[in-house]
Amino acid sequence: MSLPGGSPQPSYLLASLKADCVNKPFHQRCQDLIRVIEDFPAKELHAIFPWLVEQVFGSLDGSIVGWNLRCLQEKTTPLEFHAALFFLDPSGSMMKLVYKLQAEEYRYDFPVSFLPGPVRASIQERVLPECPFYHNKIQFPSSGGLGLHLSLNAFEYFMFHFAIFLIIQRNFITGQVCNYSDNAYYILVEKYLNWFLPIEGNVPPPHFSNPGGAVPSPAPRSPSISLTSYGNSPSLLKRHISHQHLVNADPAAQEIWRSETLLQIFVEMWLHHYSLEMYHKMQSPHAKESFQPTEEHVLLVRVLVKHLHAFANSLRPESSSSSAHSHTPSPMEELKRVVIPRFIQPKLYIFLQHCFGHWPLDASFRAVLEMWLSYVQPWRYVPERSSSPIANEPQNRAVSEKWAPFVQDNLLMYTKLFLRYLNRATRSDLVSPKNALMLFRVAKVFSQPNLPEMILKGEQLLLEPEPVMPHRQHRLLMSPNLGGSFLSSWQPPITDASFKIKSHVYSLEGQDFQYTQMFGSETRNLVLRLAQLIMQAKKTAKSISDQYPDTGSPSLFSWFGLNAQDHNNTYTGNDLDEAGYDSIRKTDEHLDKALEYLCQIFRLNSAQLNQLSVNFGNPQDESQRNQLPDFIQSENGVYLTSLGRQQVINGLRKFDIQYQGDPELQPIRSYENATLVRFLYQLSSFLNERFGGTFASLCRRQDFVGRFCSYHLISRPVARLSPMPSNSTYDPTVPRVSLRFFANYRVLIYLVLFYFVCGSMFSMGPISCTLFLLFVYVFYAALMTLLTEHRRPHED
Repeated sequence: MSLPGGSPQPSYLLASLKADCVNKPFHQRCQDLIRVIEDFPAKELHAIFPWLVEQVFGSLDGSIVGWNLRCLQEKTTPLEFHAALFFLDPSGSMMKLVYKLQAEEYRYDFPVSFLPGPVRASIQERVLPECPFYHNKIQFPSSGGLGLHLSLNAFEYFMFHFAIFLIIQRNFITGQVCNYSDNAYYILVEKYLNWFLPIEGNVPPPHFSNPGGAVPSPAPRSPSISLTSYGNSPSLLKRHISHQHLVNADPAAQEIWRSETLLQIFVEMWLHHYSLEMYHKMQSPHAKESFQPTEEHVLLVRVLVKHLHAFANSLRPESSSSSAHSHTPSPMEELKRVVIPRFIQPKLYIFLQHCFGHWPLDASFRAVLEMWLSYVQPWRYVPERSSSPIANEPQNRAVSEKWAPFVQDNLLMYTKLFLRYLNRATRSDLVSPKNALMLFRVAKVFSQPNLPEMILKGEQLLLEPEPVMPHRQHRLLMSPNLGGSFLSSWQPPITDASFKIKSHVYSLEGQDFQYTQMFGSETRNLVLRLAQLIMQAKKTAKSISDQYPDTGSPSLFSWFGLNAQDHNNTYTGNDLDEAGYDSIRKTDEHLDKALEYLCQIFRLNSAQLNQLSVNFGNPQDESQRNQLPDFIQSENGVYLTSLGRQQVINGLRKFDIQYQGDPELQPIRSYENATLVRFLYQLSSFLNERFGGTFASLCRRQDFVGRFCSYHLISRPVARLSPMPSNSTYDPTVPRVSLRFFANYRVLIYLVLFYFVCGSMFSMGPISCTLFLLFVYVFYAALMTLLTEHRRPHED
């Protein structure tokens, strides 16, 4: 941006600040910026403002990283962390600079190319965006289409960069591991929400010296290009001017534009990445994603959702009552009344639909799940709730009837997204502790007393027949009109509950939407199928827990590491083996409670569960894990069927993937010494070549010596469970010596410890220790020979 008035002072100031970025540490630069903002007038600060915003949040194209707020943490960089928070605080120096420039009505350009996809496409096609925030800010220079931009005041310009920092800078900060919940950016989001959308009272006035008075609200600006609106809304500019007149008439309303502006910017930049038309196109499995939210993005959206619930629920009951004519609601109360249905509901629904359909089937989906559960439980964020004892929560767990209108207004949030999660759950590995926990969380939330009845009542109102079905214009009724503010376009509430729910559903899904009942037969069958998978997952978890090593009565050779080793590295199909026994127990508890909650929601009786137990709990299930998944044998190999894929995902069945060749030639393991493996292989090969005939003749003997030699020299055949034939030429029945187990690090450590203990405690020399060890081993081997046949202790 060109410098105003041709004064050399701003250029010198900017050059000096740029030099300080190279020569001074971070906290000292912040102190210098605070002095500059206090000492210099707005005319000179105007020239450095875009540069300063870019230095803080980074450039939009990624060439400048900025202060990297998402990786500033108190435990790693405390000095920089506190300096950044102090400077960017809502009452800090950066906001003082913003208000200084706001008072002078300076404007700044923000490129349209960095706006969310639906808004960018609309403006580039010269169609007026649905959100009224953009209507008086679009500027199109006569030189061509490349300069399309928004003309913003200082507050809007700062908040646009603050919000887009979450979306843009994630692509350019690499090689750093940052905590999502305690970094500077996360804390600033909470601070701005608490400051500009306060639970109690109004937004505090700006603290800076302004000889002209209070900060003016942004004046209306007509677009410099002709745009086509979505609907037939007469006199858009007049509606915007009337709202501005309302703002300026009331001192308490003079600052409401900051709250509304911050909220619109957050919602637009974080949620409005999918239009309704794009959402319908994304239902195709071949559709290419235009925007992929991250886990951090979803976590911050949840922070926004939780705060907006608390903000809306702080509305006084007399203010929320439509019959209270004696009380004139303030602009802040009006904002609290409409913040959920007008600002966030439509865009959040489409955002969640996309996440449910395109998020990977892994544990990171927990962020999306918790954000959804936060939205559908507004009763958790009532301000006076925090004063009630936590111990009383189980007794007061029933959902009050006063929340029935919210459930009906957000019916699809409860029903369609619940069905989409059920479909995800049937494709997930329920044996995984994290997936079991997610299923438990959803079932617990939806089983809250009175909530299923509210959802069922909403479905009955939606499906209630009427002579004339709602027309497409219902979307105009329920979606924001094309005024300058959401508040100015707020329509009176619809009294007909059935018509209201139909309008809500058709506005989000379109007139041709085919609704699937949450309490219909199709969903009930899906729940029964999920219950079957839960029972199967419980049996799988139990079988895994039964296979955990018993800590009691270890065998003699377990002390020397000669017990079974998983040389074949078979895949277990889930993460329970890494999680441990406690996680297995918690998984079993979560699956038990999830099944119980599902029975409460859908009123499944004991007879139905018993039938499921008969079908999936018979004794044959104990051997089911040793069977193959369902597959098709073709000339090109083995192909899993849909049932087989489900069996593999849930860990119910698996292919027996084992090394089938010579055990001496299998790859060197991480727990083996490579040099010893190679040396012992050469030694074993020499002994087998030199004495192979002698070994074979000894093993053919029918007396004790033959059985003793067979026990040590002949491998025990391993049962294979594979549909493919083995191509190995290795014959396990040929007698041979194998010394590879001596290369195991654990065996070596135990041998060293054995010699050390014998030498220090019993004063035995190396030869005596070796003879004693051989005597114990021969005695043990002779005893095992009498009890078993064709077994080798170091391979058991």
